[in-house]
Amino acid sequence: MQYIADLHLHSKYSRATSKQLDIPNLEKWARVKGLNLLGTSDFTHPKWIEEIKANLTEDETGILKTKTGMPFIMQTEVSLIYTDRDKGRRVHNVILAPSIEVSEQITEYFLSKGRVDYDGRPIFKIPCVDLTESLMEIDKKIEIIPAHIMTPWFGLLGAKSYYTSVEDAFKDKSKHIHALETGLSADPSMLWRISSLDKFSLISNSDSHSFWPWRMGREATLFELKELTYNNIIKALRTKEGLTGTIEVDPAYGKYHWDGHRNCNVCLSPKETKKLNGVCPNCGKPVTIGVEYRVEELADRPMGFRPEGAKDFKRLIPISEIISKLVGKGVATKTVWQEFDKLIKAFKTELNILLDVPEEELKKVTDEKIAEAILKNRQGKIEVQPGYDGEYGIPIFDGKDKPRPKVEIKKKQANLSDFS
Repeated sequence: MQYIADLHLHSKYSRATSKQLDIPNLEKWARVKGLNLLGTSDFTHPKWIEEIKANLTEDETGILKTKTGMPFIMQTEVSLIYTDRDKGRRVHNVILAPSIEVSEQITEYFLSKGRVDYDGRPIFKIPCVDLTESLMEIDKKIEIIPAHIMTPWFGLLGAKSYYTSVEDAFKDKSKHIHALETGLSADPSMLWRISSLDKFSLISNSDSHSFWPWRMGREATLFELKELTYNNIIKALRTKEGLTGTIEVDPAYGKYHWDGHRNCNVCLSPKETKKLNGVCPNCGKPVTIGVEYRVEELADRPMGFRPEGAKDFKRLIPISEIISKLVGKGVATKTVWQEFDKLIKAFKTELNILLDVPEEELKKVTDEKIAEAILKNRQGKIEVQPGYDGEYGIPIFDGKDKPRPKVEIKKKQANLSDFS
């Protein structure tokens, strides 16, 4: 059976999350999206672990289920901020656990290092190598997955973490790292250019802070398993057998794909950033270096290289985003919801609509322009003006929408007229 999994989520106890982000809503909207395996999120938080116990039943397979059968895996994320070799490091890691009992042992370990009650994604001054050593002592079935590895602020290989390889951060404990999360601003085709990453499974998750379908499941990992068990999921992550691919957004849609300064309304391609020596033309401060630039720094292969045995992936923009752009209304407005609901009523799940429903069937239910945009999305042909410095990218339709300006110059000394 195929499992479409989102294994990096957050609860209502994480910062900047929906206060309705509970397990019933996760289940409800996962079914609408077309997901059939979720991470529990935030298991270190004392209030959230009680909600997990109240809403999910655990069995010997390591899978937890709701009363109606939606499967979950114990999952959390931690933020590690520490100094290594005189440089400040900031790394987010997703952690999967084989049981509630093991997750509580993990929490006890973190309590020896600090607090866990203030945020669903707590912060610790623990180096990656020490974290891995300690968790492997608890249970070798624990899986540690560096999150959104190329993003600038908290990605393992991002510009602000300064690491250049998994081994650089995890040292002799890198043997316990088997999978890497691509993040919204990168996809497998970008990471294939870095040969040191070939041995790792590449997975995708939403890192969602809400349950809405334009957030949860916007990125996901595909598994083909004879039986859904925690051990089978971990085996797929560690061997790549049973891991069949990923669903990604266009990397340009991610909030850190290109470089720039949000407050200055300056968005730069890597080429432009290099010409400006990494300095914002408006405020004169260093720009936030995005994922495309960072990949180029680390790449030892040309664009378009595909390693042998690499898993397939699909680039998809959420349907609500498509409808929103085409009708000119906000993504959460009544107009967009009505069109979305009409499609779901006819075709059951969003991922079914995005991946499988034939053109003629779509046109029977929705506006022709929306149907055509869904097909164009399926083919990866929707242009996206890149996101930068915390701003999401903007899908462009029909050539009528003007992309966000790459640079709005306030200081005359910066001349970008020769940029292509």
